Amino acid sequence: MMKADLPYYLTTFLSKYLPGEKNASLHTIQSYSFTFKLLLIFFESVKSITPELLAMSDLTRDAVTDFLDWLESTRGCSITTRNQRLVAIHSFVRFVQKQSLENLYEFQRILNIPNKKCAKTVVPFLTGNEMKILLSMPDPSNKNGLRDLVLLALLYDSAARVQEIIDLKVKDLRLKKPAVITLHGKGQKTRHVPITEKTKSLLQSYLKCSSNNTGISTGEEYVFVNQKKQPFSRWGISYIIGKYVDMAKLQEGFDVRFPVTAHVFRHSKSVHLLQSGVNLVYIRDLLGHCDCSTTQIYAKADTETRRKALEAAYIDILPTNELPDWSDDKNLMDFLNTLSR
Repeated sequence: MMKADLPYYLTTFLSKYLPGEKNASLHTIQSYSFTFKLLLIFFESVKSITPELLAMSDLTRDAVTDFLDWLESTRGCSITTRNQRLVAIHSFVRFVQKQSLENLYEFQRILNIPNKKCAKTVVPFLTGNEMKILLSMPDPSNKNGLRDLVLLALLYDSAARVQEIIDLKVKDLRLKKPAVITLHGKGQKTRHVPITEKTKSLLQSYLKCSSNNTGISTGEEYVFVNQKKQPFSRWGISYIIGKYVDMAKLQEGFDVRFPVTAHVFRHSKSVHLLQSGVNLVYIRDLLGHCDCSTTQIYAKADTETRRKALEAAYIDILPTNELPDWSDDKNLMDFLNTLSR
């Protein structure tokens, strides 16, 4: 009987290796944990192997591919989600293969499982007018309305990821001229992002009336908190955005037919900067991308700039004179009439 060692390796991977040696973010650890929770459910429901009996020898290439197919067919996951789960499994196998040499061949087979190709979609974004309508929906005359306005404005102006806004603390704000906020992004990377004077004024007004009195130093307080004085969750921010999107849809000029998420604010800011002639290198730095190849998706999404460039380079080869009206040709009309007899 094989040793049920998978739970041991999995616990070490999630509780020691990721946070200790890799210094992975809490979000990454949570995502990986959910992947292996699904994997344990798959083994128990499909393979009839309970978690306490799982051995590393059970983690074969065939079992992993069956699990990935199960995610799509049974749970209805997208190909993108399927590929994300595979990334977590690959990371786990790379960790274990140095300690479990007897399964090295099967681990190499698992690592050779490729990502599944999927259709690449164009990033959704709001036009300048649509964003203006959306940002006019919160009512700044009350405390929650002001908070929501500042939240939405900062999401757009900084092009921040939603987790970066959630993690934002008062100490990360520098509201003296030039106004800059510090964002802590993926891979423990920190970047400084300039904000406009209007966003700075909104933040100053918001901070004056949002003292949380949590018993900790002001600098350590989170900028955006809920009614329980706790940092917003992703769901909480999604709820706020959805509320104002529903209000904006009642306004003329806001004809948006795709889900507006926090990431759409990031996409919109990037496209608007590109339309304004800002170099891709600066947009890359603003977004915190490693190279311009990732940022180029916004150049593909920006059809308006491409249209203007094509029009500027277009040589008009069509004749300027009006084309003759064939119905004025009497001989041609007589000929056509004979065809109908």
